[in-house]
Amino acid sequence: MIRVVLPAHLKNLAHVSGEVQVQVDDSAGPVTQHMVLKALETQYPMLLGTIRDRHTGQRRAFVRFYACEQDLSNESPETPLPDRVVSGQEPFIILGAMAGG
Repeated sequence: MIRVVLPAHLKNLAHVSGEVQVQVDDSAGPVTQHMVLKALETQYPMLLGTIRDRHTGQRRAFVRFYACEQDLSNESPETPLPDRVVSGQEPFIILGAMAGG
């Protein structure tokens, strides 16, 4: 199980509190951001299109991804996630970035 931390507005939309857990099939190879996001959107279909574009799969501009104190936002969605995230020791964090002044 992969632990996922959602920002408050997505928790409200998904009707959850705290972390969520998603099951990712790792038999096809290393666990990636893409696999986690696909599992998250399957488990919580109301999140489709909120984290990434439905058609292109591109991350939304004001959404950031973190794991093990690293910003993974600009990594390829197919880059394997750190072992500590895959093992459930650390969460995959989805964060709503702030802008403006």
